Amino acid sequence: ALTPSLATYPVPKEGSSFDIIVVGAGVLGSAFASTFGKQGKRVLLLERDLAEPDRIVGELLQPGGVKALKELGLADCLEGIDAIPTYGYGVINGADHVHIPYLDDPETGKKYQGRSFHHGRFIQNLRTAASQAPNVTIVEATVNDVVHDSDGVRIVGVTCTPKKDSTAASAPAAISYSAPLTVIADGCFSKFRKQFIEKPVETTSHFVGFVMKDVQLPFPNHGHVILAQPSPILMYQISARDTRILVDVPGKLPSVSSGALRSYLEKVVYPQLPATVQEPFMTALETERLRSMPNSFLPPSTSSELGVILLGDAMNMRHPLTGGGMTVALNDVVYLKDMLTGEVTNDQEETMVQMELFFWKRKELSGVINVLAQALYALFSGGDENLVVLREGCFSYFKMGGECIRGPVGLLSGITRRRMVLVYHFYYVALHSIWLMFHKATWAEVPATILKAFAVMWTACVVLLPVMWSELKA
Repeated sequence: ALTPSLATYPVPKEGSSFDIIVVGAGVLGSAFASTFGKQGKRVLLLERDLAEPDRIVGELLQPGGVKALKELGLADCLEGIDAIPTYGYGVINGADHVHIPYLDDPETGKKYQGRSFHHGRFIQNLRTAASQAPNVTIVEATVNDVVHDSDGVRIVGVTCTPKKDSTAASAPAAISYSAPLTVIADGCFSKFRKQFIEKPVETTSHFVGFVMKDVQLPFPNHGHVILAQPSPILMYQISARDTRILVDVPGKLPSVSSGALRSYLEKVVYPQLPATVQEPFMTALETERLRSMPNSFLPPSTSSELGVILLGDAMNMRHPLTGGGMTVALNDVVYLKDMLTGEVTNDQEETMVQMELFFWKRKELSGVINVLAQALYALFSGGDENLVVLREGCFSYFKMGGECIRGPVGLLSGITRRRMVLVYHFYYVALHSIWLMFHKATWAEVPATILKAFAVMWTACVVLLPVMWSELKA
């Protein structure tokens, strides 16, 4: 296991120059710094707080993300954190369920493996790996602003305020650092996003989460999706004793202080949980702090400003239902390590050319994961009667097994990277849903069912096509 030793660097002096400045030492920022430091670039990694993060999301890494970690030489970051191997999903619909295993790895003959863990432990290992990489300097500092050149055309660095030393008598002064390339990777609550991206962040629900102890899950070493009402519930084990539960709450989040949120969890969520989970759920509800995170959607976009690139959640987010965010982030670093090579990062015009190529290249994976996440969430949370038909049809589709499972789970896990596979299975689900309607209808109901079939197919198009379109725009 890697031993965290992050606060070992002296603060570089005012005006120090680097090849790359990275703002944010999360999943993407830390992996980016490690990768480019090993490529010989002098990297300054700035993070507001290097203490172990404590979040309720970013705790399940799909096989496509595990594969990317290995390609980046960072697979050791999964060790020593009590991470749990995951081998697929269990989808629960009332008293019924279906097992969705990951695909087999053709190289090993064994199933692809994901990992679930405490988010903060994984981040600290990534940061430690960055601190041990050559040419990387980590500073605990709050970035105040980006710095433009004298013409106001290019970004040439940042200003930041180092964290105050507990022994210092006064707060430290702001310091400026320069670099031909600044990478903004400051996460879902990005401070700088609005300066460079015009697209708005859409938030339609929140995850409410806490940890349950010693839970007997229906599918050990698997992620769990409960098709509850009014929206889905996720569960997965994140350490030997800890199981994360995430309850999607659509619309405005009920008040914690008034007890409305607790009441919602007791009256709406508790009865829909598997029997083996109900007791630890109630115990945790008594002892754990209720925490929430917004579930946001931000289509990817490029910035035309020279000298800066936005990456990670600062640039692109999707609903975390499918656990694809870290997989997208790590694979973005894999793409970039091959595109921003040599002296490219010192030539801002060439960097922008490569970033434009990267923007379209990354869509072979991010486009699949983004569209799948938004489409599945719409199906699993919609109260519209046509969406209910599609949701039941989707569950029935999974139960047929074979390619009806292999195709979707290949997309979900970040292994299959073809959008046409997603389109094929999505519309096959829609047709299967319509077939189920006709199968259940009496002869007298056939005319009405024909009209209903058109409405269901229209709803399927409304769910899928706008998200697909958002992936086709710059």
